[in-house]
Amino acid sequence: MPRDLPIANGRLLVNFDSDYRVRDLYYPYIGMENQTLGHPSHFGVWVDGLFSWIENPEWQRDMAYEEDTLVTDVKLLNERLQLRLRCHDTVDFDRDAYLRRVDVENCSAKAREVRLYFHHNFHIMGTEVGDTAYFDPRHRCLVHYKNKRWFMCNVAVGEVERDGFDSFATGTKEVDGREGTWRDAEDGHLEGNPIAQGSVDSTGCVNLPLQPNEVGTVYYWIAAGERYGDVERINQAILERSPETFIQRTRDYWKAWIHEKMTSFADLPEEICRMYRRSLLILRTQIDSHGGILAANDSDISQFARDTYSYVWPRDGALVAYALVVAGHVDTTRRFFLFCRDVITRDGYMLHKYNPDGSLGSSWHPWVTKDGYPMMPVQEDETALVIWSLWQRYKRHHDVEFVAELYLRLIKSAAEWMVEYRDKRTNLPRHSWDLWEERRGVMAFTVAAVWAGLQAAAGFTDTFGERELSAKYRKAADEIKEATLEHLYDPQLGRFLRMIQFHEDGTCTKDTTLDSSMWALFKFGMFAPDDPKIVATMQAIEERLVVKTSVGGVARYENDYYHQVSQDIANVPGNPWFICTLWLAQWRIARATTLRELQATVSTLQWVEQHGLRSGVLAEQVNPYTDEPLSVSPLTWSHAEVLITVQDYVEKYAQLVSQTLKPKEAVPAS
Repeated sequence: MPRDLPIANGRLLVNFDSDYRVRDLYYPYIGMENQTLGHPSHFGVWVDGLFSWIENPEWQRDMAYEEDTLVTDVKLLNERLQLRLRCHDTVDFDRDAYLRRVDVENCSAKAREVRLYFHHNFHIMGTEVGDTAYFDPRHRCLVHYKNKRWFMCNVAVGEVERDGFDSFATGTKEVDGREGTWRDAEDGHLEGNPIAQGSVDSTGCVNLPLQPNEVGTVYYWIAAGERYGDVERINQAILERSPETFIQRTRDYWKAWIHEKMTSFADLPEEICRMYRRSLLILRTQIDSHGGILAANDSDISQFARDTYSYVWPRDGALVAYALVVAGHVDTTRRFFLFCRDVITRDGYMLHKYNPDGSLGSSWHPWVTKDGYPMMPVQEDETALVIWSLWQRYKRHHDVEFVAELYLRLIKSAAEWMVEYRDKRTNLPRHSWDLWEERRGVMAFTVAAVWAGLQAAAGFTDTFGERELSAKYRKAADEIKEATLEHLYDPQLGRFLRMIQFHEDGTCTKDTTLDSSMWALFKFGMFAPDDPKIVATMQAIEERLVVKTSVGGVARYENDYYHQVSQDIANVPGNPWFICTLWLAQWRIARATTLRELQATVSTLQWVEQHGLRSGVLAEQVNPYTDEPLSVSPLTWSHAEVLITVQDYVEKYAQLVSQTLKPKEAVPAS
């Protein structure tokens, strides 16, 4: 189930599913220690002896965000209960607190008492073992804790006219068939058990008397901390300053952040401008305050392989950082590059993926071949693109002192490794895993990334006066480009190959599969977008990888098996991915020579906007027949490519307009 509404502050991330249930709560790192393990926490309503959880299909749900901010705007209607709810959720930009405002409208012509039930389904530190839940009588709130993880859950009516739960229950769940205290709530009465330990949950209730057609307001919040005193102080601050104050200040903070670096959108339609701003905010929720840029935080994917996307892939992070740079949010990327400096190996390469605290993440890349020979478990593009992305940042920001902190440990060590990690016979990068992490060889995407990484490193060594190193890195880059033309371009096909594999006997296997990632050959600068070889390659991608259903979009590659839903490869070569669809648009933008050609690319951006969720969240891929999101949602990379594509468009628009308006050369007087 997709995560429709992520909200975060760099330490605390809360995800809602499409039923408006809290499904993920990450703390104290974004993407690390999911304190719910993806188990839903329920939100329910009782009135006139009738009870309904919000996930019940009888509720009409409209789940969105307020414009240009990380505050939700969720509208809920239940005709049977004659109730209308409007909810605004946020994570405070400064304090580690999640807050919700609930406006309850009594649509009945009679006075009624409405009871709101808030359920807490914690699995603290990623396990249900050893948790404690108890009712705190001093604050009339519910507290969950284990070790150095504390969560205080509380409510207030109106502008803190009264606070604390009116009734409560703690109990055991997931043991002997017990579902938890949320079931206890369904008769409108909670038993009041004050404490439970082990695998536990809790539910709190607040009573809200309403006159006919009256609207009443309830605030609810969860404070997170490492000690009881931490959460108590946050709780006290919310009560003293009012929860509305915290919601409003966070609303204002994100509006200021999103508009701080806003530039012209050229002639793009308003729905694309809104998608751009929303993508920037959603992308920001996936960045940890310690520097880690997480690929995605959707715990449902763990059902596929018992693992998640909640890791820092240096490649994904580098491309997201580049998107932030072109969007003007240069400072947001600072900690990411420091993160990379701290995790790079002494030999100068990045490993598969990392946890947001900098520790090494899980991996399926072996250190030895099936024949017993040592093998480097690397994707070389992950190292190269970090250096390339940092160079893009430097070209725009010229922060010499910051780069100096990275120069020796990150830039030079990575460049030296990229020079050395090459096949002596061909000068190409040695075999490594591809960006899709499915096969080993010499990938077109990888050679483009390594070429760009070496060019970037040469730019840095020029800046610091080490000309001999610059010449060394550029020579290696030139050799890679020459070898790419010799080995990865197929004259018979008239286009580039996805991958080649060299064997010990000197033979070579060519992989002719069309793959959208060959876009990298022009995007990272190795070849011009109008180079005939690139044109032929991209046209082949356009012809064979566009999904020929009513959904449309572009697949990763021919016969993509990941979450595959169709064997009709001729029409559905794979599920449409947002990033691959946008890559094709980027090439068209780069090739455009007239405003008319440029404006023809807008339809691709409109396709992306139309196939995202109502909230603006973009998944990794969508079902080619039903348009339902597949795999993780949101995927940070999807939103990054929106930013990159829009900025490519705006820059090309300015260039073409400038050419159009350029005055003709004056004719000399006779």
